[in-house]
Amino acid sequence: MTLKGNGSNLATEPLAPLVSKTRIFEGAADSPFLAPRGVFLAAGQLLVADTAQNRVFLWRELPESNFQPADVVLGQPAKADTGRNSGGKVNASSLFYPSGIWSDGKKLIIADAWNHRVLIWHNMPTRDGQPADVVIGQPDFTSNEPNVKGVGSLPSARSMNWPYGVFSDGRQLWVADTGNRRALYYEHIPTANFAPANQVVGKPHFEERDYSHEDPIWPYSVKIGPRGQMAITDTQYYRVLLWNDWTTAFHRKADVIIGQPSFEGNGQNQFNLFPKAHTLNWCYDTCFYQDGLWVADTGNSRILWFEQVPTAHNTPADNLLGQDDFTTGSENKNTIWSTEGSLYWPFQACIEGNTLVAADTGNHRIVFNFLNF
Repeated sequence: MTLKGNGSNLATEPLAPLVSKTRIFEGAADSPFLAPRGVFLAAGQLLVADTAQNRVFLWRELPESNFQPADVVLGQPAKADTGRNSGGKVNASSLFYPSGIWSDGKKLIIADAWNHRVLIWHNMPTRDGQPADVVIGQPDFTSNEPNVKGVGSLPSARSMNWPYGVFSDGRQLWVADTGNRRALYYEHIPTANFAPANQVVGKPHFEERDYSHEDPIWPYSVKIGPRGQMAITDTQYYRVLLWNDWTTAFHRKADVIIGQPSFEGNGQNQFNLFPKAHTLNWCYDTCFYQDGLWVADTGNSRILWFEQVPTAHNTPADNLLGQDDFTTGSENKNTIWSTEGSLYWPFQACIEGNTLVAADTGNHRIVFNFLNF
């Protein structure tokens, strides 16, 4: 347990291990992952956004070995294919740099980031290359310009620009519309193409492009907690913005900041060469769990654990994965080689039951961590 309240990295005792077992997964032996950025667990199923190879894989059961072929691939006509938009033009079956994923085991939603859209399947896909049922962010499945009209065009309630993150509770939908520096809220998961968002976080109105340091600068992930909290991982300012009640986020600034002492703070590790328990460096995701919060502190190659969701700015983490202490931020700890307990730029984390799965992007793999609490 670390000392609290002063940002110190001194420890009263060694950090207790958070996991009882770790296992590595690298995809299919003949076509392994390349920089996977998205991972999700849903009703015992594993979903992986193999981002650099423009595809999303589905395993109906958790893999039991380091290599195992997927049951279904999306974004490509065959499991070993990797072309941007399947090597052709954008369509209902193609993907271009997919990132965030959400599913409840029935519906599936994918942030198709570089096509500037979000794709929705009403039912879990059962065949390779299955086309999406609905597209939002674009007027149809064959359009993929940022904000519909191209670079420099104003955003709207219907448009998107580099949406990297998605989250749902099964009824409502939140999208991290990263390139427009905002988060979009839909009262219901859309069932029609080009549906408008109902509200926006981080902007006074949908057409606004200007931003201030009090707003999300580069929101990569948006998550809703079990008690109605909202966490927006604000990558470019090396922080996580927390609202105690997500419904207040449309008209007020965040209640709590993780990783910075104030809204004005914007330094990597708060302008320190090495990380500390309260600093962040290119963070990309958060994950609520029990009463606490995990933060993918990507640039420090670690995942931080807060036993309680922070209620004050600059709260230090209680524990971590990927490093032996809070002052180490190198990839794969202190070696150039990956090990089971090491991480290299983890982008996303997801928990189901006591299994935490992380997209270990720089090591081109998925890591299963079986929690011991």
